[in-house]
Amino acid sequence: MPGWRKTESRRLTDFARTDRRLGAAAADRREPGAVGHEPAGLASGAPGPWARIQLMETGYERVRAHDGGEFDAFCARPAGRAPGIVLFQEIFGVNDNMRGLAIRLAEAGHLAIVPDMFWRIQPRFERKDESGLTDGMAMLQKLDWGLAERDMTSVLAHVRGMSSCTGAVGAVGFCLGGSLAYLFAAGARVEGRGPDAAVAYYGSGIHQMLDRADSIDCPMLFHYGAQDPYIPADQIDAVEAAVGERFVVHRYPAGHAFSNWDAPSMYDEAAANLAWDRTLAFFAEHLRS
Repeated sequence: MPGWRKTESRRLTDFARTDRRLGAAAADRREPGAVGHEPAGLASGAPGPWARIQLMETGYERVRAHDGGEFDAFCARPAGRAPGIVLFQEIFGVNDNMRGLAIRLAEAGHLAIVPDMFWRIQPRFERKDESGLTDGMAMLQKLDWGLAERDMTSVLAHVRGMSSCTGAVGAVGFCLGGSLAYLFAAGARVEGRGPDAAVAYYGSGIHQMLDRADSIDCPMLFHYGAQDPYIPADQIDAVEAAVGERFVVHRYPAGHAFSNWDAPSMYDEAAANLAWDRTLAFFAEHLRS
């Protein structure tokens, strides 16, 4: 396929149609997996070269929107057919961190796709870390949530239509993407079928959308930082009260964006590793059964 690149999961610095790279600083933080355990790059927090070697492809898909437009979605997929996972961005856009997470999902045996949810405002917008917070918040203020939900439904249809997808599709999102993953689970339906599993990391808008909780008909997992300055404990309490009887809500001794290794003031390795392990186990249970 034009624009796609085959690679090995041990060397993941090349992205098709982009010259951005996983930073050397991130590489310096990698540690080999401990003896008797899965390699750190496969099962835990930072991206790393220690995952099992397998051929994969990275590139961009073009997704057709319901109103005739088209938008980009970064995709990483292993060899053969695999369950799909839609990865929803933070306010920093589809950046190195999101592409790195997609590659890690592909390393774990999933077809991962990251749609550009800001395409209607500024296609291919991306910022790297905390320094782009003001720009990211400005993009968020312009986001049309109704159109975003329609676009997510288009992504679901696109992924299920890919020959490399088994038909099972999950979702995971971070920050803004956590709220989008929640809406995806609640509202995205293609021929009456929604996603098969969803994971929301510190979705700051979920507490304002709890009236949609009853519409979620797939298993769902929530990750929150107990010290998150953007999501106070009472908001997390409200989410847990609304969904806790049906879904699992985890809290970690960490702040906001604790999984983002490119934001050093926010990243918490221990919390990120534990949450990622739980996320992969959750997808293994619900997308491969």
